[in-house]
This record gives sequence, structure tokens and C-alpha cells, in this order.
Amino acid sequence: MKRPILALALILSLGQPVLAKEGVAIPAPTASIAEAGPQTAVFAGGCFWGVQGVFQHTKGVISATSGYAGGAAGTANYKQVSRGTTAHAEAVQVVYDPAQVSYGDLLQIFFSVAHDPTQLNRQGPDWGTQYRSALFPMTEEQEQLAKDYIGQLNRARVYDAAIVTKLEGAQPFYPAEDYHQNFLARNPMHPYIVQEDLPKIEALKRLFPQEFQATPVLLDLTN
Repeated sequence: MKRPILALALILSLGQPVLAKEGVAIPAPTASIAEAGPQTAVFAGGCFWGVQGVFQHTKGVISATSGYAGGAAGTANYKQVSRGTTAHAEAVQVVYDPAQVSYGDLLQIFFSVAHDPTQLNRQGPDWGTQYRSALFPMTEEQEQLAKDYIGQLNRARVYDAAIVTKLEGAQPFYPAEDYHQNFLARNPMHPYIVQEDLPKIEALKRLFPQEFQATPVLLDLTN
């Protein structure tokens, strides 16, 4: 686990993300992009249960869907992706209202609490390229902002290791099976959720109180 410089880290398990100094999030992006109307962004940061849960508790998020990005449609299923041979990453597609939360805000949350961006092809107890840290920018503006932000954080030496997050460009996104959706909300006592993911929600609440919403925005799985 890599710690930010001068940080009082909160480390609850091997799988927990790097957290900033108590009560302080990592720096926000110094740049911004113009956004209007609902926007879409795709994030990959290890097991999608926790990443989805973090964004479902973020104000301004309209929906957050667990799924697969970076590979072909024919192998976009949990059984095959779990082998780590399909080129997919477990990812979360976020639809958000930029009048309430910007892409830059989502990036800051992603790098602060959703995962550890210094772990290569793994997150905590989960190993394999399917658990890689990656961004799939949907627009050139998102890609440039993400690139600039990673450079900003590396230059500031926010962590004591380099960020390994890949920028993979816009890729088709394939929703995961229904039993993976809303998993954190539906299974709060699941051992993996308790150890690996609930601390991320607590970190979101602590570090981003203005962006945190207690009631998650859940997907409607009845259709």
C-alpha cells in the first residue's frame, strides 16, 4: 500500500485505497472542461462493486452501472473476464449532471477514495489485468483533462509511487450481469463489502461531505 507524502493514512485492509491526510482529499484538478447536459464517463479501479457504490453515493450522479470495458462483446461476461485473458477491465459507467458534479470532481473522487491508482494490474486482494486502474474517456476533452490531472498529481508527488492508471480512450461498455448491479447496497454485510468497500463509502463521506449523499442512486433492475 502506497501512502501519500505527509499523510496520516487510513489503512483498514490491504485492499483499501490510498487516502489523503485526515479530513483532506487529494488536490482537485487545476484545469476544467465545459460540460452541459447529462454526460457519461467510464472508470475502472478494481472490483466494480466498490467503485459503483462510491459513485452511487455521489451527488449529481444520475446512474452508475457495473460492467466491462476494453474487450470484445463476445467475452464480456463475468466468467470469461475473471480469467484475465479477455482484455476487459471491470469498469463502471457513470452518467452525471455536470451542473452538480463535474468530470474533474469525479476524477478527484476516483483517485482519492474509489481505488489505489499506484497498484498495477491489481487492487488489494484482487489480481489480474481485469482489475487494472484505467480511464476510458468518452471525449477528447475528458481525455486531456484526465491526462493533465495524472501529470499534476505525479508532479506534486501526492503518492510515494507513480500513478499507473491507463488512459485507454473510448471503448464499448458492456453492462455486467444483474446480480453484480447495486451489489454494495444489496449486500452490506457481505464479507468482501465490509472489508474492502464500506470503508470507501466512509472515506467519501469524510473527505467529500459536500458531494456525499447518504441514499445511493440505484439502478432499476425490474425491466
